[in-house]
Amino acid sequence: MREGEFRLPVDENQTRERADQLGRHAVEVISHAELAAKLGEGRPLRIKLGLDPTAPDLHLGHSIALKKLRDFQRAGHTVIFLVGDFTATIGDPTGRSETRKPLSREQIEANAKTYQSQVSMVLDPARTEVRFNSEWMNAVDTRKLIEIAARLSVARMLERDDFERRLEKQEPLFLHELLYPLIQGYDSVALKADVELGGTDQKFNMLVGRELQRAYGQAPQVVMTMPLLEGLDGVRKMSKSYGNYVGLTDQAEDMFGKLMSIPDKLMHRYFELLTEIDAAELAAVKSGAIHPMEAKKRLATSIVEEYHDTAAAGTARQYFETKFQRREIPRDVPVYRINEALWVCELMKQLSFAPSTSEARRLLSQGAVRVDGATVTDANFRFVPGEHRILEVGKRRVARIEP
Repeated sequence: MREGEFRLPVDENQTRERADQLGRHAVEVISHAELAAKLGEGRPLRIKLGLDPTAPDLHLGHSIALKKLRDFQRAGHTVIFLVGDFTATIGDPTGRSETRKPLSREQIEANAKTYQSQVSMVLDPARTEVRFNSEWMNAVDTRKLIEIAARLSVARMLERDDFERRLEKQEPLFLHELLYPLIQGYDSVALKADVELGGTDQKFNMLVGRELQRAYGQAPQVVMTMPLLEGLDGVRKMSKSYGNYVGLTDQAEDMFGKLMSIPDKLMHRYFELLTEIDAAELAAVKSGAIHPMEAKKRLATSIVEEYHDTAAAGTARQYFETKFQRREIPRDVPVYRINEALWVCELMKQLSFAPSTSEARRLLSQGAVRVDGATVTDANFRFVPGEHRILEVGKRRVARIEP
């Protein structure tokens, strides 16, 4: 069968196999039986992924869900990339311990423009339906909003983990934040979605979509939660706001250098979620049969090739090896040994590379701090025991961090 060609399933076993294939890498599918049943209907399904344009760049964390959309697209289904330009004016409260500041209309429009071009780096633009939830939400008046809100109880909304935590801690929870999952759920009604993809942190919102679809007489969408990718710090999810991200539009040399800075413990996960590595090589990476430095170079090369090309990846690797790996690090640089995770700002102070935490943060923000040759700007970066690292601050302050 040619890529993108749609063909009716033959039998139940085939639909179950297709459901298994399409559910690969998903953390949870709610439910697998429903997905198989929908595939068994023999029609193109409507697959939804919504992202609020809160920043101008998509990153490798977003690519996991985008590639899953591509899997559905190649199987002949209708892919809908939903730009949440209306919901961005509310501010997604997911995972927040405080109210998220909404973006201005100008910021939203500027970011949304970049999203449309960046998704084409993964998806076939000719077969991708790009929608904006302002299309229907701008037409929702107060009466209609009350009608939608009447479909869910307050008790159900407060079941959301982050809402519960904030109330327990007596932290403010504003009424407009309760509207966010409601509107995200209504998007699925407006689009008649068969499947919705999202990170594990979006599970509650996507389940609201199932409830609203039932209330409006639609078959509930299948919810497919995708893993959240840890950022370059190896701790928090990849996010531009944390400064621990690799952007899809990063220059090849920057992308390669950032990937070379990830903690060794993340390599297996990055290979599995971001590349098409075969099982044997993945096992060799996990077991250490491939040296961590070589494995990391293979990882960086593979990802740069995907978002640039083979020539750019080769040039980026050569640049990294010439500028950072092959250059001479003085033998007499101090060696600092750690037996527990250590905050970069604290390490800089202990090495006298910075006189204070505020100065350490300033150096990070200016791009003056490098770890293994890659610039680090995340003020929450931590050095982990068991890894050999080179810390450089400016041109003259260098230290080896060893276990």
